[in-house]
Amino acid sequence: MKEYKVESLIYYSKLTFDSEHIAKQSKEEIQVQLDAYASKGYRLASTSSTSFGSAVYIYLYFEKDI
Repeated sequence: MKEYKVESLIYYSKLTFDSEHIAKQSKEEIQVQLDAYASKGYRLASTSSTSFGSAVYIYLYFEKDI
């Protein structure tokens, strides 16, 4: 049997000449989430993302055996 968790992260676009500012901003926070869940025995099973207006929503799907 498996246990599942979903983590959602939201990032907002801003006016800048750096077209990769969301990727750069999110990288550290996503790594923190990965490390936290890994320390609890979870593994990253899947990811998805969507955008709505000026926001980007990133979903991290974790699972572990129980």
